[in-house]
Amino acid sequence: MRYGFLFSLGSVALAFEVAAQSAVDVARPEQRQKERRAVEKAQEKRAKQASIIEFRGEQAFNEKDLRSALKEEITTIEDFGLSPARADDLAFFLEVFYRKHGYAKVNVHYVIESSDRLRLDITEGPRFMLQTVLFDGNTREPADKLFEYMVGPTRERYSRLEKRLPFVAADMQEGTHLVQRFYIAEGFLDVVVDPPRYKFQPQSDDVDVVVPIHEGRQYSFGHIVFTGQTVYGAEALRPQLLDLLQRPYAGARVEDIPRRLEAYFKARGYYDVKVVANGAPEEAVGGRVPVNVVISAGPVYQFDGVTVNGLRRLHPGFVTKRFTRLSGKTYSPDVLDERFRTLMKTGQFNLLQIKPVPVDGHLLRLDISAEEAKSREFGFWVGFDTYEGALAGVQVGDRDLFGYGRPLTASIEVSQRSYRGDILYEDPFFFDTDFYFKARGSAFTFDYDGYTKFEVGGRFELSRKITKNDEAALILSIRHVKITDSEIRPDFLLGPREYQVDTIGLSNTLDMRESPYVNPRGFLVSNTFDVASSALGSDIEYIRGTMRVGYYLPFGPKPLTPGVVADESTGTPFQRWFRQSSIAFGARVGIIHSLTTSGSGEATAIPIDERFFNGGATTVRSFGERDLGPHDNHGHPVGGEFYTVFNVEYTFPIFGELQGAIFTDAGNLLPTSEDIGLNNMRYAVGAGLRYKLPVGPIRLDYGINPDPHQFEDFGAFHFSFGFAF
Repeated sequence: MRYGFLFSLGSVALAFEVAAQSAVDVARPEQRQKERRAVEKAQEKRAKQASIIEFRGEQAFNEKDLRSALKEEITTIEDFGLSPARADDLAFFLEVFYRKHGYAKVNVHYVIESSDRLRLDITEGPRFMLQTVLFDGNTREPADKLFEYMVGPTRERYSRLEKRLPFVAADMQEGTHLVQRFYIAEGFLDVVVDPPRYKFQPQSDDVDVVVPIHEGRQYSFGHIVFTGQTVYGAEALRPQLLDLLQRPYAGARVEDIPRRLEAYFKARGYYDVKVVANGAPEEAVGGRVPVNVVISAGPVYQFDGVTVNGLRRLHPGFVTKRFTRLSGKTYSPDVLDERFRTLMKTGQFNLLQIKPVPVDGHLLRLDISAEEAKSREFGFWVGFDTYEGALAGVQVGDRDLFGYGRPLTASIEVSQRSYRGDILYEDPFFFDTDFYFKARGSAFTFDYDGYTKFEVGGRFELSRKITKNDEAALILSIRHVKITDSEIRPDFLLGPREYQVDTIGLSNTLDMRESPYVNPRGFLVSNTFDVASSALGSDIEYIRGTMRVGYYLPFGPKPLTPGVVADESTGTPFQRWFRQSSIAFGARVGIIHSLTTSGSGEATAIPIDERFFNGGATTVRSFGERDLGPHDNHGHPVGGEFYTVFNVEYTFPIFGELQGAIFTDAGNLLPTSEDIGLNNMRYAVGAGLRYKLPVGPIRLDYGINPDPHQFEDFGAFHFSFGFAF
């Protein structure tokens, strides 16, 4: 819910550097004289340039634009002198510049007036605009898709918001080559795309373009023959190519066959595998092209030792111990990639390269080259949060404590509602295992609506990846909470004013999203379960559980291979717009139940600061932060023991990285865990703006309350950072 700016120590150092340089300039007047002479020399050069070349007749462009477009040719004349050949080149490229902007009938005549003076007389003529592009003979491919290839070279110079494009003959010719390449990529190996024909409209400056196309037969993959060391047999290898073989035959897809099969063999230890695939279109029968695949698998390799170089402060064991348990195991590039990603996530390295080197028979030594990142950090941030107001903070840290790769960070943050201090210690490889350990100590005050609290405590978390997408954690929390001021009335709604709460719990997150921060796609399921017990020293006892489910669906095509982005430039404007849109669904539920009872047998009250709250930028957005649900006699929210939140959000492109969004939210907050369900549901409908950043969007939302109760607002604004759910 917050947005701010983080400045590193490098920014501060730059400020001192600029200040120091200013002092040097004051102390050295001769430096300023040199700079003045350089400026005067540049002015003389521009005056000389103006005296050599004169433009006449230009109307569509000013002289500055023309000189910029001909910068290289003008520089050649300045450096080597004026000659008829260079003057002719200048006139030619000036015509090319005009034609690229639609002036198809431009004429430039040059006159060499003297040995150092050239005049360019320009007859611009009308600017021709592209009216229609007609494709003659396209029976298998839609015209709208072909149109995007035809205008692609012109489109690169103009915004997609331009409704009409200038007519550029050279671009049309290049477009026909792109259309032909597209056809070949779709299996039309015999396609012929004739040069375009142009029809200039007599009563306007519009041009119609006709592109004759002879599609021919569309080829597909035929019989695939595997020869050589197939090892696993054709029955096991053919499914690795199934999606390729179901698409039209193309040379690029034949080239992809070795990459697919080599990855398959390498994942099973065949480090030296070589695969060659050859198609034979000339032997096609019924349009089906046979392909011969030759495999040389080689031996199975095992991991051996590890060498590391490039480390200066970090102990080599931080790296080598990550690979110790691989010794003697079958080579796997996926395992190396996982280890690489794990090491890079520690933040210890700017660069890390792992190179397997064959040694002693069928063994692979891992030669690792590393470039360490700066370990010590200093930063500060300022920002704004919809609930906390203005905020600022400072942070110092060392990511490589004593050279063992264990980060230690201390931070202080102040906002209009809170003061907070934190110390965080992390061990990414706890006792040299795959467990990740975090220990955080904190002390803070927070001024909520209706009460103010002071809290001091610690949190210890031990987590481990179960699979690539599944992570589990054991969490121990020890906190002392004191309500320092309260306006909650009646007083029993507040619960205990001072207490020790110690909990132990488990969390599990299954994150199947392809990119959690930018345009996520896929499922996310996470849940937590924790218990506060007197056996841990807690003054209060309860059991609590939460669950979150999300599904994120961009409408753009899914990349076929990691790191390859599908082409979204084709199709009609609506189709392109739609492919850049996405829809997200989210659901959350939580319950907390007291484990102690009063003399009457009823569960004792849960302290206000342990209850759930609802409403705000990440829940039901028609309410202010924490404002949905039960309130006291003065309108202060008092929380509840059971809540639900349901969200649906559709986002669509507006311009560049700016997106729009429409959403609907629903949720409730019930006062007691004894009576749970979907009663008292509240709703929101609204719209907002998103600005995409590499780490997530900045959001501005307004949610409308379709059925406001007494004393409730019609809606609420929210300014926040990150995804809503």
